[in-house]
Amino acid sequence: MVNQKYAISEWHNTGEILKKLSELVNIPVCKINSNKMKEYNEYFETKCKESKKMTDRAKKYIPGGVQHNLAFNHPFPLAINKAEGAYLWDIDGNQYIDFLQAGGPTLLGSNYKPVREKVINLLNECGPVTGLFHEYELKLAEFINKHMPAVDMFRMLGSGTESDMAAIRTARTFTGKNKIIKVGGAYHGWSDQLVYGIHIPGTGAFESHGIPKACLADTQEVFPNDIEGLRKMMKNNEKDGGTAAVLLEPVGPESGTRPVFKDYNQQVRELCDEFGALLIFDEVVTGFRLGMGGAQGYFEIKPDLTVFGKIVAGGYPGAGGLGGREDVMACLASGVAGTKKRAYVGGTLSANPLSCAAGYYTLKAIEETDAAIKAAKAGDKLCDGLKKLINKYKLPFVVYNQASICHLETTGLMFIDIRKPDFLEQITKRKYRLEEIGSAYTAERMITLAGSRIYTSMADTDDIIDDVLQRFERVFENIEI
Repeated sequence: MVNQKYAISEWHNTGEILKKLSELVNIPVCKINSNKMKEYNEYFETKCKESKKMTDRAKKYIPGGVQHNLAFNHPFPLAINKAEGAYLWDIDGNQYIDFLQAGGPTLLGSNYKPVREKVINLLNECGPVTGLFHEYELKLAEFINKHMPAVDMFRMLGSGTESDMAAIRTARTFTGKNKIIKVGGAYHGWSDQLVYGIHIPGTGAFESHGIPKACLADTQEVFPNDIEGLRKMMKNNEKDGGTAAVLLEPVGPESGTRPVFKDYNQQVRELCDEFGALLIFDEVVTGFRLGMGGAQGYFEIKPDLTVFGKIVAGGYPGAGGLGGREDVMACLASGVAGTKKRAYVGGTLSANPLSCAAGYYTLKAIEETDAAIKAAKAGDKLCDGLKKLINKYKLPFVVYNQASICHLETTGLMFIDIRKPDFLEQITKRKYRLEEIGSAYTAERMITLAGSRIYTSMADTDDIIDDVLQRFERVFENIEI
């Protein structure tokens, strides 16, 4: 292990944030005044004509017109053809400040030249995949082991979804138990067993269409921060074979959209030890973004397994992996199983030379440049500025950040109480207003994640953040309460 620096100097006041979010979802939703919204809609119709043509054409061949959920944008998706540093450009030539960051991995900024050059060299020498071993598989695994406190061994996979699938299969193989408890509202990929209780806690199988009930028989959901509820669930599971693992995002579901108290992870760790279950940290977003030791280093908690995603390939394809204790990870050894029980995983393109080289040089550059610290400073500056704007215009919005993971809640969509009789109506109304305000940000040339999450990167300078705050002000000054 090495000495670590972390991008969060002090954990936020979770109680205060949760109180404000609860208040936000219990008042009428705000909206942009109609004249300004008309102006924003005209931007898309007049300035994004080629994007509209292309994405309309795509609807004939691609379900919904996009291949990935992140690509959806109201009123229609934008077609991007250039990315560099803090910026994106669409096919109409419009420039945007990139706060989507490909869902989080491009901490160095998009298309970082030193990494790109290394990848091009590798492609010239080796090509993207051989199906056989390559030195960068070892280099990447060694690097992750060096920095991540709880990762003795690392297995590269193709995506975060695959990595979460491998994590729960490994936990069941190692413990001999079946029950997986996930924290409600969290997203752990789209596998049959984990599309349960996603986005809004308490929804259970609400979005589990096309999935047989039997696939969800051993997946359970507990509300965030509810330690007593978790204890009760794990105790009840003892009557039915026990709990294999508790799976969580260490900053809270949906990358901290529902933030957890700082001692929450330690309390879950203690319960897992008490009931003989494994603790799984999903660090698809927090890994290396909170610091080189991830959330596990920041919270000083050692999970038994750690799920990795986009950043371990530096934003290049084939980005996922599972790390953890040596005895647990032994369940993933390759080859014919023989008499030893194995958690079977595969994938010819997993750990391909391109992905591993891109990941190794990306993580190395993040370490050498202190990218996580620089991105977090941009996040701090942005959120401080947004708070001042919210106060200036007396808006009920809630803003906070966990280093470079910034949250700007304007509708409280993910805090809807599904126990209330009008919850479906509220979801529809608040989702529409969130899409609308997200499109306003886009028309101001800022790309966010679903209009509520903002990822900053090392490329976001003070000048860029100052510029961005002026753009947000143009939206906020036209909000009707």
